[in-house]
Order: sequence, then structure tokens, then C-alpha cells
Amino acid sequence: MSGAARVDRNGVLAGKVAVVTGASRGIGEAIALRYAMEGARVVVSARTVEEGDNMFAGSINSTVARIRAAGGEATAVKADLSLEADRLGLIDAAEAAYGGVDILVNNAAVTFFIPVVSFPEKRYRLMMDVQVWSPFQLAQRVLPGMMERGGGWILNISSHAAIHPDKQAGRPGGAVYGMCKAALERFTTGLAMEMFEHNIGVNVISPGLVATPGAIHHNLITEESKHRVTPVEHMAEACLRLVHGDAREITGRIDYADQVMKEFNLQARTLI
Repeated sequence: MSGAARVDRNGVLAGKVAVVTGASRGIGEAIALRYAMEGARVVVSARTVEEGDNMFAGSINSTVARIRAAGGEATAVKADLSLEADRLGLIDAAEAAYGGVDILVNNAAVTFFIPVVSFPEKRYRLMMDVQVWSPFQLAQRVLPGMMERGGGWILNISSHAAIHPDKQAGRPGGAVYGMCKAALERFTTGLAMEMFEHNIGVNVISPGLVATPGAIHHNLITEESKHRVTPVEHMAEACLRLVHGDAREITGRIDYADQVMKEFNLQARTLI
């Protein structure tokens, strides 16, 4: 990783308003920090408001505190994206704080690894609400403003789980998770096509294997896979690259963090 960890108020996202969901820890937190480093005013959203509210370390107030301590701008908005009132309220709160949303990052997820034969309907609907319907509805809320202002960016966070598995190998219990991410990817490319003429870039990116609290909790980091773990800073850098520039040239992409890093010759920055 390179470069000093600092906020550049004149960075590539200067003057932009970014909403990042699932930003209390892990990948979402890293994206929020990296965007703030480039001058964005960041709305940090998740369910966990204070440290201790969740079994994992991290909270939206902690993320905001890190950004502000470094001289950046951020505000925390609690939102349970399985609830329509919270989904709509998130964008209302973002607009009230900073004005129109220029960048939307749909990162929030809730995941259960249960085989299909015993998957409960309640948990199935929860996963679909948070990982498919929420990105769809949040996009609906921000798109009119982006269209009116002549541009914007939507970035959806996917997973390698969207790739069709080997029918004779793999970990059981991931069918619903993979289905959600596959739907998110198809939504992304379809929306990119619809928004092309409006100068709105819509992309999807998968992180590879990152040692987030969730990945560790679900035992995704094993002896066999630990050599593939990449720093969360790489994902943050790739996610930055996909929300600035010419939206008609960088849109409709189904990307992986390592590919973006290589294609654009990026060097991950140390986070604030």
C-alpha cells in the first residue's frame, strides 16, 4: 500500500455526496473511508450505531468519527434495509444533510448459509429484501436526481458466489446467497443500459476473499483459502475507480477487485 492516509478536499470526489450502506465495518467501512479521503461527503449507513450494539466490532458512529478526525465530512444514518421506511428514510436523510446523492454504494448484506431443502421462508425473504430489493429501491430513489443533474454513479457489491458452482464440489448452503448476487449482477447491467444516455454509471464488483468479520464468522477463511485473502484496502481502491471518470466508458461492468487494480494500474492507499 502507498501514500499517506489523509483527506484531500480537492480529490477526485470533491463536492460529491456518497451513500454507502453496510458501512459500520469491513468492506463498507473501507469504501466510506476511501471516498472521504478523496473529498466526498459520505453518508455512512448500517444497523449498528454504537460500538457494542453488535457482536462484531465497528459501528457507523465509529466510521464517521474516523472520517471527521481526519478532516473529512460524514454523517451517520441508522437504517435496517429490510424495512421500507428505513430504505426511504436513508435517502431522505442523505439529501437533508448534504443535498442530492451523486454516488450510491449498495454494500449491505445479510446472509444465512442453509441448504435449500431446509431454508426458512422468513430468512429467504430477508436476504432478498436486503440484497436485491433494497438496491433496486434505493436506486429508484436516487436516479431522478442524478438524471436531473446530468450524471451519477451506482455501485453494487457482489460476490464470487454469483458464479455457477461445480455441481460435484463446493460448500452446501450457498444457493440463496448466490442467487441474490446473481440477481444483483443482472440488475446492474440492465440498469446500466437504461441509464447510459443519462451519463449514470452502474457497475458491480466482487471483492474476492477479504477477512471481514462476516467472512470469519461464516468460516470462509480456511487453511485452503487463506492464501487467497486480499487486503480490504484493495477493494476500497477498486470501488473508488468505478465511481469517477466518464460514466459512459465505465459502466455495465461486472468486475472483481483484483482485475480492476490490474487494469487501471492502481496502488492501494492506506486508509485514514
